[in-house]
Amino acid sequence: MASQDWFDKDFYATLGVSKDVSDAELKKVYRKLARKHHPDSNPGDAAAEAKFKEISEAYSVLSDAEQRREYDEIRAMGGGARFTSGGPGAGGFEDVFSHFGARGGGGGGGAGFEDIFSMFNQGGGRRAGFGMPTKGQDLTARTTIDFVKAAKGETVELQNGDGMSFKVKIPAGVADGQKVRLRGRGRPSPNGGENGDIVVEISVRPHPVFTRDGLNLRVHVPVTFAEAVLGATIEVPTLEGAAVRLKVLPGTPSGRVLRVKGRGIETKKGKGDLLAEVQVVVPAHISAEQKKALERFRELEGEENPRDEWLRTAGVPA
Repeated sequence: MASQDWFDKDFYATLGVSKDVSDAELKKVYRKLARKHHPDSNPGDAAAEAKFKEISEAYSVLSDAEQRREYDEIRAMGGGARFTSGGPGAGGFEDVFSHFGARGGGGGGGAGFEDIFSMFNQGGGRRAGFGMPTKGQDLTARTTIDFVKAAKGETVELQNGDGMSFKVKIPAGVADGQKVRLRGRGRPSPNGGENGDIVVEISVRPHPVFTRDGLNLRVHVPVTFAEAVLGATIEVPTLEGAAVRLKVLPGTPSGRVLRVKGRGIETKKGKGDLLAEVQVVVPAHISAEQKKALERFRELEGEENPRDEWLRTAGVPA
């Protein structure tokens, strides 16, 4: 959006570039200056902070092709003429309108108010109105963190799209794909509005044992055939590192879920549980003595087929 401030500011001089500077060179110069004057690199230095805001404003305008065109047109109207109140020796509306060959009217074939303000409102209605402040541009960044760090929270140092370093606190319980917004840490407004934001997208590396199910943690727990049939007390890992002891009841089938309350993911919204799913492990190799014992067990099972009811449900005739 065009701003009255543009009449008074030489953005090219602020960045130390010529008016025909290329986009690539403009970006290169801006990054160099931004690193030098960034508040994080100059803590407590008010002058550096003010300079950083100036160069950010200049780059925000000149890096946008449409705003740069408007800025060049405004500056060309009179080498810095501006809207001021009238008075002896002071430039008023007449100073600006004189460059269009009119005095605020449409007579004499010159441009009038509509011609001037139409210049500030080109672009398909993108601008709400002349002189209204707009929010600065948002910047984006991405980071990948470990599963455990995502669950517990972490402070990391990143770089935004302009190459500037900054620290961001990742909240405990952040999920894969979630975004963290740092308000007011983006580019300054070109005309006095609020700063933009930095939006950080989080990727979480998979864990070799745990998976997330909302705020719950899931884990597959292997048990032997004998443990499932006869029952047992087993150890199950937790995200904190220590194991908890769980009781497997006699006759527990594969797929049954055992719940450990309060040992899941914790966020401001609450705390989940640890869900341990039992998986009966079938041994790939057994000894001759084990085989003999299993054959004897099969003889004692009788003639009952556990698939009979299942087959009948599927429509298979007996």
